Amino acid sequence: MRVGVTGSTGLVGRALTASLRERGDTVVPFVRPSTKERPSPSVRWDPAHELIDLDDLRSVGGLDAVVHLAGAGIGDRRWTSTRKAEIVRSRVEGTSLLACSFAELPDGVAFFASASAIGWYGNRGDEVLDEGSPRGEGFLSDVCAEWEHATEPASASSTPVARLRSGIVISARGGAFKKQLPLFRVGLGAYFASGQQWMSPISIVDEVRAILWIIDRRLEGPLNLVAPEPTTNRRFSEDIGAALHRPVKLRVPRVALANLFGAEMADELLLVSQRVVPTRLLESGFQFRHHDAASTIRAALSKD
Repeated sequence: MRVGVTGSTGLVGRALTASLRERGDTVVPFVRPSTKERPSPSVRWDPAHELIDLDDLRSVGGLDAVVHLAGAGIGDRRWTSTRKAEIVRSRVEGTSLLACSFAELPDGVAFFASASAIGWYGNRGDEVLDEGSPRGEGFLSDVCAEWEHATEPASASSTPVARLRSGIVISARGGAFKKQLPLFRVGLGAYFASGQQWMSPISIVDEVRAILWIIDRRLEGPLNLVAPEPTTNRRFSEDIGAALHRPVKLRVPRVALANLFGAEMADELLLVSQRVVPTRLLESGFQFRHHDAASTIRAALSKD
C-alpha cells in the first residue's frame, strides 16, 4: 500500500510509519514547506495557511489511504483562550484542507482515516460508552465534534472515512505516561481527587495495530481506539506502582490540579470520567494484545 501520513513525527505517527515500512508499505509523509531534509516521496503542506501542494499529491501517485494525525497537543500547556483557539484551529483547518484537497484529485484518495478522540463523549461518570453513544458537553467534546465534521467534504466526494476516537495512548516514549513515570519511579506517584473517575487507555502497540487494521479493511465511521477493559484513575495509578514495585499512597486533590492547570483543563482532561469500550473494533474481529491497564503498562515499560 501507499499510505500518506500527517503528524508522522509525533508519538503515534512515528510508531505507525515504522510499522507501515516494516510490512513493506510506502509511506508518504506530509511535511512543512520549510522542512530542510524532505523525504521522497512526500507532500508539502501548511494547514495554518490553507496550503497543500497539489502537484506533490499528484506526483506521488494514487494513495491507498491517508492517516491524518496532526494537531496541537491537548495537554502540552495551560488552556488560555489563545491556546484553546490553536487546539481547535490545528485540527479543524488541517482536516478540512485535506478533505477538500482529496476531492480535487482525479482519482481522489482510496481511504481517509482521520484522528479524533474519546473527548467526544465528555464527562459521563460510570456510563459505558461505545460508538453509538451520544456526544457529551464541554470544550473537548466541541473540539472533537468540529474535528470530525471537518472530514465531511471527503465523505461527500465518496471517499470512505474512518474517525479514530483514540483514548489515552500509553507509551514510555512520549505522551502523558512518559511524564508520569519519573514521579512513580521514586515513590511519588499519586491518583487524582477521588480516583474513581474512569480512564480508557490503549497501548501504543494496539493503537498502531488498530489503525493498520482499520485502513486494511476500510472500516468507516467512528471507531473507539481503547483497550477492552477501562479502569479507574486510582487503579491505573496503583498498576503503575505495582509494575515499578513502588507504593502509591498519595492523592492530588482537585483544588491543587485546578491551581496548577486551571479549573477547565483539570476537570476536562485530568478528572474527566470516560468508560469507553471498543465495540466496533471487537465486532470486526480485531484482537487486542493488551486488554487492560496492567498489561498496557507492562508493555510500555518493556519495549512498547
